[in-house]
Amino acid sequence: MRPARALIPLVAALALLSIAAPAVAQSTTRVRLDNGLLVLIRENPVAPVVAVSLMIDSGTRWERPENSGISNFVTAVMVKGTTKRSGGEMAEAVAALGGKLSATGDVDYSEIQSSALARFWRELLDLTAEMALSPALLPVEVDNERELLLSRVQKRRDSPNSRAFDELYATLYGRHPYALPILGTPESLKRIDHAAIVERYRAYYRPGRMKLAISGQVKAADVLVEVRRLFGGLSPGTPATDAALPAPVAATHRVVVEQPAQQAQILVAGLAPRIADPDFAAVKVLTTVLGGGMAGRLFAELRDKQALAYTASAFFDPVRDPGALIVYLGTAPDNADRAEQALRKEIERVRSEPAGAEELQRAKGYLLGNYEMDRRTNGRQAWYLAFYEIESVGQDYPDRYRRAVEAVTPDAVLRAARAYLTTVTTVVLRPK
Repeated sequence: MRPARALIPLVAALALLSIAAPAVAQSTTRVRLDNGLLVLIRENPVAPVVAVSLMIDSGTRWERPENSGISNFVTAVMVKGTTKRSGGEMAEAVAALGGKLSATGDVDYSEIQSSALARFWRELLDLTAEMALSPALLPVEVDNERELLLSRVQKRRDSPNSRAFDELYATLYGRHPYALPILGTPESLKRIDHAAIVERYRAYYRPGRMKLAISGQVKAADVLVEVRRLFGGLSPGTPATDAALPAPVAATHRVVVEQPAQQAQILVAGLAPRIADPDFAAVKVLTTVLGGGMAGRLFAELRDKQALAYTASAFFDPVRDPGALIVYLGTAPDNADRAEQALRKEIERVRSEPAGAEELQRAKGYLLGNYEMDRRTNGRQAWYLAFYEIESVGQDYPDRYRRAVEAVTPDAVLRAARAYLTTVTTVVLRPK
C-alpha cells in the first residue's frame, strides 16, 4: 500500500534525508580471476549478515520463441539438488546457517542468491558454489519442474494483471526477445527436455559469464582466498556466442483482450532508453512525475480527483536493451473507456506542459530516496554490485545516476515525454 496523502510531505522529507544522510564507510574490492570470473566484495560492518549474488549472463534476451523460458527452467532444476546433496539437504544446510538460498531466471540474467549470519560466510559461499558448479540436473527433476512451470504459466495467463503485462511486452517488443515471457510458453516448455537443460547449463554457466558479489560483515582478503579455492579451478571453457538481436521498432498498437476479470487493466507504453543511455535519468524522473506514489499525477488526478481508477502507477525498469516506459490503470470495467481517455489526456499533458519546479523537486526526492533506501541491506547491496556489472555500467554508476537525476530540468522531462510517449502501444484487458 502507498502512504496516505497526509503522509506525503513526511515521506518526501524522509526521502531527502536518506539522500543527505552520511553512509557508513564501505570499501569494494573488484577482482577478475584468471578464468574470467568477476568477483566483487563489499565490506559492510553495520550488520552481522552476509549476502551473496551470483549473476550469470543467461536470461530472456538470449532466448528464442522455441526455447522461451529455458533460463528460468535451468535455475528451477538447479535448486532441486547437487551431486553431493538433495534439495532438501541443501535447504537444511542453509537453514542451519540462519540463511536462505534460491535461484531464478530474469530478463538480463539468471541469479543464485543466498544470505546467512556473517560468521557462517565460508559455509554460505561453499553452498552457493556447490549449487552453481555441481547441480545434479536429474531427468526426473526436469520432468517434475516442467509440470510445475506449466501450471505457473497457466496461472499467470488466468491472472488479468499478469496477462495484460505479458500481452503488452509481446506487442511492444515484437521480434526482440524481451517480448518473450520469463516463464516460457506451454509450447516451448514441452519442447525443452533434459538434454536441452544440460546443454544450456554447460554453455552458459561459465566463469566468463559470471559475476559473484558478496556484501556483509566480512574481510575482502579472506573472502577472496575462499573464492579462489572454490571457483579458481573452474575451466574457462568455450562460452556461448551472443548473437545479434533484432532491434525493437516503435509502432502504434492497440490490443483489447477479453477475459473474465473484476477490473479492467489499461496499459500504455513506449520504448524507452537503456540503462546506459543519456536519457535514462530524465525518463526515470518523468516516470516518477506520472506515477511516483500518491503525489504522482496519475494517482492524484485519475484516482483521487476523478475516481476513475483503483490503482494508478508508472514503471520504467533498467535493462540492457531498450526499456519500456509503462503507465498503468486498474479500473472498474464500466469505467474503462472513460479511464483510457483520461489517461491519454494525462499523457498528452506531460508531453505539452513542463513540470513545475516543486513537482520536479518532489519527484527527484521520491526517486532518489527510494533508491537509497532500497540499497541499505546487504542482500540488495550484493544484487546491485552484480547487476551493474551485468548491465556494463560500472560500480560508479550510483554516483553518476544521482548527479544525472539532480541535473534533470523541466525541459529535459518534456523532451523525454515527447520522445518516448508519442508512439505508444496500448493494451486493454477487460471482461466481455
